[in-house]
Amino acid sequence: MREYSVRLPDEAATARLASEVGAAIDDGLVGYLHGPLGAGKSAFARALLQALGVAGRIKSPTYSLVESYPLAGAQAWHLDLYRIADPDELEWLGMDALGEPGAVVLIEWPQRGAGAIPAADLEMFLEYAGSGRRATLRAVSARGERLLKRLPAPDSPPV
Repeated sequence: MREYSVRLPDEAATARLASEVGAAIDDGLVGYLHGPLGAGKSAFARALLQALGVAGRIKSPTYSLVESYPLAGAQAWHLDLYRIADPDELEWLGMDALGEPGAVVLIEWPQRGAGAIPAADLEMFLEYAGSGRRATLRAVSARGERLLKRLPAPDSPPV
């Protein structure tokens, strides 16, 4: 599957990448956000939701586990599963709604919800790289492949 990697020297670069990903979404997306604490997963998700037209405050789902936002003709969901000990804990969240056509679903710490969350189209890995970050986006479905093909060429070679 296709992979895209770019250096993110600061939060503005993270927001720029999220905006580019948002512009490339055409029929929804399930995106998994991987990375250690503080690597920029929530900042990326917040910037992506803003790029999709979510107005107002975008709350972190760290304590609520899930936040939803209306989009033009669809719904966006942002999940943070850091506090989940077992995927069975997600049963009461109404995960069926995450499969709506055109929905954008962003899931931080997806490994904690294995088997209870929708399959990813795109896996996004954010990691520390010197004083900045590195983002690697990996398509894991045809929808993810189409999205990565629409992104501009990365401005720095992978390390």
